[in-house]
Amino acid sequence: MIDCHIAGERLVILPERAAYWPAKETLLVADFHLGKAASFRHAGIPLPSGTTTENVERLGRAVDRTHARHVVFLGDFLHSAEGRAPRTFERFAAWRAERSSIALTLVRGNHDRKAGDPPEGWKVTCMDAGATLGPFVLNHEPGPSRGGYALAGHIHPAVRLSGEGEALRLPCFWFARRHGVLPAFGAFTGSAVVRPREGDQVFVIAEQEVLKVA
Repeated sequence: MIDCHIAGERLVILPERAAYWPAKETLLVADFHLGKAASFRHAGIPLPSGTTTENVERLGRAVDRTHARHVVFLGDFLHSAEGRAPRTFERFAAWRAERSSIALTLVRGNHDRKAGDPPEGWKVTCMDAGATLGPFVLNHEPGPSRGGYALAGHIHPAVRLSGEGEALRLPCFWFARRHGVLPAFGAFTGSAVVRPREGDQVFVIAEQEVLKVA
């Protein structure tokens, strides 16, 4: 874990690919993409089972590590309508039942608008982008926003690091002057290499460790 300061607030960057905001006891997660593997299998593309379990367990580890009382999903919680498979939903429903006291908020992303909101029984508060929480504007697609420092996901940011004759492409947290982008939380999401500017803060996830590279 590494601390950073954004918009006057302390955020803790976690190796689980989430950020924790201690002042609000809030965990920030982008691009969970629940049901993505099921969506691929529905389309006839074979993928190994177990990705939902791994993602849900990793979310649980982040919540347990921080004792978060609120989880904010910055868009694309669900991957697609085809991904709403019974086993996938049963796994998350079981996780939710074990942590029923935690508040869950979803800022709808482009995938959520097509996949639909989570089941009512999961008690997820759903809203469109642009809501504010403290100094932050909660978005899905990155870019500066009026009214505060914007937090988002969507592009699945990564950076390419070179050393000793090889290059590594690693998921990253990218905090620019007026907006920040979190890495994709879910598996099989791919990534896009970003090019931070001077003065930006960049943290990569490498072998379950957080490293600051800029």
